[in-house]
Amino acid sequence: MKEIIRTPENRFENLPGYPFKSNYQQVENGLRMHYVDEGHNDDPVVLMLHGEPSWSYLYRKMIPILANQGYRAIAPDLIGFGKSDKLVSQDDYSYENHLQWLSTFIEKLELKSIVLFCQDWGGLLGLRLITSMGDRFAMVVASNTFIPTGEVPMPESFIKWREFSQKSPEFNIGKVLDMGTLKDLSPEIIQAHNAPFPSEKYKAGARIFPMLVPVEKDEPEAINNRKAWQELLKWEKPFLTIWGDGDPIMKGADKVFQKYVPGTKNQAHANLNAGHFIQEEKGEDLAELIVSFIRKNNS
Repeated sequence: MKEIIRTPENRFENLPGYPFKSNYQQVENGLRMHYVDEGHNDDPVVLMLHGEPSWSYLYRKMIPILANQGYRAIAPDLIGFGKSDKLVSQDDYSYENHLQWLSTFIEKLELKSIVLFCQDWGGLLGLRLITSMGDRFAMVVASNTFIPTGEVPMPESFIKWREFSQKSPEFNIGKVLDMGTLKDLSPEIIQAHNAPFPSEKYKAGARIFPMLVPVEKDEPEAINNRKAWQELLKWEKPFLTIWGDGDPIMKGADKVFQKYVPGTKNQAHANLNAGHFIQEEKGEDLAELIVSFIRKNNS
């Protein structure tokens, strides 16, 4: 029996820049996924998937701009993050489970013609989803992400990050976000990123995520990622890359997408002066670039 816990609501009171209504969808028996849903139900959908170890708070600067420009801005919290339910045991998390939870979420909300924005683990998940349920997706914007196949050695910095996630006695989520930006975050913003995690018991999903990244080519999810790449090699729908150029781990990965994904041709790819968590530093710019991308490809 899985042990499920929920972060107390008072942890989320008066967070700076996050006035959004809470919505919930059950993605497994007894397991709730939280999501922000701004705009009108009949507006074109922009689905924003966060990564490790963030939550929908990372999209607070983008959501109002997209909604005001006539889009339905949806930002779920992955299971184990944000206001979504959290499984206490690391063993209850897997790459496959996250994919299934998100697939169920998309199906239950009956989302179609989706414009996907994905960053970090949001890409490891979202770029798999577009190859397994591609008929629901119209366009893709990828940012500081990749689909690892285990064929290229991971940088030493990532190996150290994996080790830190498992062995560090303190796992301060907000400080991780701060380390992944070029500019220092204020104490208030760091604390807001920490809001979903009142104690170590709530951090199983965040701690295990680095260990779910396939690093050897014979791992099952590395094999599945290679299959996904075969689909991406045929992906002709519009595909844009917007990269934070101060990210040492993901630097240059945008060029791989641009080289191999047909849908990237003749798109206005961009590099912004930002770190790994580009939404935190350049959220407003990202939102405007997404709007321009959608309008260009719908004209």
